[in-house]
Amino acid sequence: MPESHDEAAVTIEALMDEQRTFPPSAEFRAQANVNSESEYQGGEDFVKYWEKQAHHIQWRSPWTEVLDWSNPPFAKWFVGAKLNVTESCLDRHLVDKADKVAYYFEGEPGDSRTITYRELYHEVNQFANGLEELGVRKGDRIAIYMGMVPELPIALLASARLGATHSVVFGGFSSDALRDRINDAEAKVLVTCDESWRNGSRVALKEYADHALEETPSIEKVVVVARTKAAINMVEGRDVFYHDLIASQSGEKVATETDSEDPLFILYTSGTTARPKGIQHTTGGYLLGAAVTHKNVFDIKDDDVYWCTADIGWVTGHSYIVYGPLANGTTSVLYEGVPNFPDKDRFWSIVEKYHVSQFYTAPTAIRTFMKWGSEYADRHDLSSLKLIGTVGEPINPEAWIWYNQTIGHEKCPVVDTWWQTETGHIMISPLPGVTTTKPGSATMPLPGIGADIVDDEGHSVPLGGGGYLVLTHPWPGMLRTIYRDPERFKDVYWGRFSKPSENKWVYFAGDGAKRDTDGYYWLLGRVDDVMNISGHRISTLEVESALVDHPAVAEAAVVGRADATTGQAIAAFVTLKGTVEGNETLLQELRNHVATKIGKIARPASIVFTDELPKTRSGKIMRRLLRDISEQRQLGDVTTLANADVVKEIADRANSAASKQGSTE
Repeated sequence: MPESHDEAAVTIEALMDEQRTFPPSAEFRAQANVNSESEYQGGEDFVKYWEKQAHHIQWRSPWTEVLDWSNPPFAKWFVGAKLNVTESCLDRHLVDKADKVAYYFEGEPGDSRTITYRELYHEVNQFANGLEELGVRKGDRIAIYMGMVPELPIALLASARLGATHSVVFGGFSSDALRDRINDAEAKVLVTCDESWRNGSRVALKEYADHALEETPSIEKVVVVARTKAAINMVEGRDVFYHDLIASQSGEKVATETDSEDPLFILYTSGTTARPKGIQHTTGGYLLGAAVTHKNVFDIKDDDVYWCTADIGWVTGHSYIVYGPLANGTTSVLYEGVPNFPDKDRFWSIVEKYHVSQFYTAPTAIRTFMKWGSEYADRHDLSSLKLIGTVGEPINPEAWIWYNQTIGHEKCPVVDTWWQTETGHIMISPLPGVTTTKPGSATMPLPGIGADIVDDEGHSVPLGGGGYLVLTHPWPGMLRTIYRDPERFKDVYWGRFSKPSENKWVYFAGDGAKRDTDGYYWLLGRVDDVMNISGHRISTLEVESALVDHPAVAEAAVVGRADATTGQAIAAFVTLKGTVEGNETLLQELRNHVATKIGKIARPASIVFTDELPKTRSGKIMRRLLRDISEQRQLGDVTTLANADVVKEIADRANSAASKQGSTE
């Protein structure tokens, strides 16, 4: 522990010490796309590394300069090069992969569709021609608000075919969120569905869109995919059905030439206040980063069937369902629904049905599977799996071990990946043929990526310490700006640790991390999720991991609540496995378990047992609401929750428990 309050304030303490290691098997290493340590380290400066990787995508004309960093933090990659991303994702595969499956689509109700690269090429061109007929031109913005149906990736690619900029709004967002994002981007066309399927119910997307469109003056046309064939309102002269639009269109369309630095998409970060924060990504560098990391991190081979369970409404879906896999000519699974419809084995039935070889999902989902029990996975043959991955948030060690044993059957490397909407592609991750993994660690920065952990003053923290995760040099897939707000881009991402007078530019990710004595990175979550307990800065993730380490616990969320004595006290919310009963004996056992794992300073002051935790529709725990509950404040907005009804139940239980539980010792 640090010796003084001042020392404690400058870093984040690294309390847990995970010693288990998992080297790649000799068999996996022998066949891996990257299987030497020198390749992992890049072996050269980062600019040369990325230039050497540029062959992974198709260019129309070459660049004059790989990286222009003359006006930091505004980078330009592959300066002057021309391309259209769809030629890398579609056209070039017609030579030898035309009849290869691009997507296996699995609808939530049980319908399915198989789409080859030839068929995908044909329908993307049809829709691009249709959008052009509606007036879409290079540089226009297209808003997309859909469920996870094949027409969703088709819409992204059709936009890119025309050189337009797409802005996907997650189909679980409200009318207000859609309205604000349309208005910020000044989108010309909206593509949506009549309805979508989710958890056995219909989601009225067109109805929500119509509410948003009452206050979106830039929208000229609305294209509607008839997913459920529901009776919906269609505005004459504005609205057109997708299949009517493409029916008479040619399946050929010359792709519009774009510059490497032309915008490809805007993606708005969730949880923003006031004006939405539009993350703008460009074309050449983004596609290259997505393609290279997809191939190397997931060890993609030509006969693989790859499944990323994310929604295309998030950046994970952009990079690792659409652009990365298609650039590599990969066969992917596209699933519309939730993991527990019609039963809790739906994901594993899909893995078995399509012989999935790589499976990429979120730690939140893994902890939910743990809570349900292994019997659902045990019903199915998962022997096709050769690699499993995690994305979206740090994974606690016990969930990692469960995933490795129950889903991977201890034969699949686990790739725990760290990256962000802003980074565009994976930044820190094992390379499965090289890296000895540690449960809960994202391991090392990938080749061509520069990272460090620094203290409050921006000084590198020695091995074994914790602090703030930063990126130390540009990378191809990086965001170029916040749409229409370059000053905010400089301030939000480059303002904390950069020293412009010294020409030192450092990107601050907003995440806390520690680095162990072997140099492995351990993500500790957002710095907003760091608690200050008696002068000690403790990550919520480490306390959550200690709780989940207990055999009775399926999932835990921890927040800091105000405390007159300690500054903050630790409040824990715990979901138990199966039929385990929460009682006073277990409560004290859990507090002592945390104290044993990481120290008495981290022992929760209060623990509330709950059947569910409040989560957004993307599966992230809404800790802000848990802080409101812990401090008995008026609850904030719950409209983005997937399970808003659970909040009152948790609040009632927390109030009941508050009078019974002591404070941190």
